[in-house]
Amino acid sequence: MDDTMSLTPRADQDTPADQSGRHGGGGSRGGRGTDGRPRRRRVLRWSATVLAVVILGTAGAGYLYYQHLNGNLKKDDLNIGDAKDRAAESEANAAGQTPLNILLIGSDARDTEENQKLGGAKETFGGTPLADVQMLLHVSADRSNMSVVSMPRDTLVDIPKCTDPDSGDVFESRQRAMTNQSLGRGGPGCTVATWEKLTDIHIDHFMMIDFSGVVSMADAIGGVPVCVDKNIHSKDSQGHGSGLKLEKGTTYVKGEQALQWLRTRYGFEDGSDLARAKAQHQYMNSMVRELRKNAKLSNPNKLRKLAEAATNALTVDEGIGTVAKLYDLAGELKKVPTSRITMTTMPNQYVGSRVEPTEDATKLFRLVREDIALDGKDKKKTTEETAPTDPAAADEEIAVQVQNGTRTDVLAPVSGRATTVAGLLVDKGFTRAVADSSTTPTADTTVVRYPSAELEGDAQRLAKALGIPTKAVEKSTDVSGVTLVVGADWREGTAYKAPKQDDRTPDTAEALNASDTKACMKVSDGFTW
Repeated sequence: MDDTMSLTPRADQDTPADQSGRHGGGGSRGGRGTDGRPRRRRVLRWSATVLAVVILGTAGAGYLYYQHLNGNLKKDDLNIGDAKDRAAESEANAAGQTPLNILLIGSDARDTEENQKLGGAKETFGGTPLADVQMLLHVSADRSNMSVVSMPRDTLVDIPKCTDPDSGDVFESRQRAMTNQSLGRGGPGCTVATWEKLTDIHIDHFMMIDFSGVVSMADAIGGVPVCVDKNIHSKDSQGHGSGLKLEKGTTYVKGEQALQWLRTRYGFEDGSDLARAKAQHQYMNSMVRELRKNAKLSNPNKLRKLAEAATNALTVDEGIGTVAKLYDLAGELKKVPTSRITMTTMPNQYVGSRVEPTEDATKLFRLVREDIALDGKDKKKTTEETAPTDPAAADEEIAVQVQNGTRTDVLAPVSGRATTVAGLLVDKGFTRAVADSSTTPTADTTVVRYPSAELEGDAQRLAKALGIPTKAVEKSTDVSGVTLVVGADWREGTAYKAPKQDDRTPDTAEALNASDTKACMKVSDGFTW
């Protein structure tokens, strides 16, 4: 069946392999691979139900038979990439609270008779799984808002070196490879590592779910309301499509029909995977609203059925590998009101038949990394500096390495820039400042880095002396001492002027608020009846 769970925006340039929902990839995770080893990890292509279940705290029903449900959960390593590619842990706010970042992953694998029946594409049975659905769920430090960022399956990214935690197999790094191939390179921990390398956002947990899990959980809650503006039948003369058939207006979908909705590309808007992403976001939002208001879920039998379905479907990291831990996590997530949940798709542009992140994507990642709400409703954050754990030394005692990071995609680095700025620092009293020509990093904006807590005060003092904002001071294991990276925003002059930051969510992110009950998918011509 052609309509696989994916997010790529090019429906008209699929290759024959694409039409079965697969685009290559390697590795040894899931069902049974080409090397004959059993595949232990099989997952779902769609994680909306997981998000909804966790938000509502329905995992709490697992306390009815705790040990049994714990046994249902499958676990895997969180991050199996190189340490150098990992993002620094999120910093706490003034109240000591930290954000939560959870990666929702789904694959196109068909490993059981039930999943094969639901997923189609019989020729792919037992093949290497691809992470065709990837969504980063970010919960703000104060739990006031939540943001979700979807990444198209065919996004070209640099996949870091990953090591399979079970076999010890090493998968060397790859440049400009499709992000969905990361799952087959040692497991979900490689997909996590790929996200961290791309976004520099620290990921705390991951969740995966399988085909049959979507069906069983949709049944357990009694259906999810979705809307189309015309009658739709997602099936063309060549057999492409999910088979979804609905009448105009709002319909409660469950079971296999719910899965068809989530997989439909042919028949929605322009037939692209970005249109499918909109439908997935609509489903996710509706399911959250339905779970939060549906009194039927107070019924122990319904809760038990949903908990059984969820734990059987889930693969998670060890950090949330018990029902108790999932329940605690749910307690945090359910604090976020529905009206403060925002769904987005990573802004992208075409590169042949694939896509790559744009500048808007870089901006979106920064907003998430800096814990800025994507709905624009943040309270004004305080500008007061947080006192470092260790006070700064005298300026003349602070050793500073200055690196030239002024190179851009279109401009060569400014010759001698590190030496010039080091001289400027000496004139300001930082007499131990020296230029470091051993490396030439690339930095869009000027940043101060330090390796350990005892140098944080020195780093902040340096930033203050130059007028560099506090948020541009960061801990990094890539440096051995206080390091000033002169970025592309300071290619000339002796006074640094911090660029004004635009914290509005890019229009290209296609933001959708979870409280929007009027969202309705547009049906394309040729798929009505």
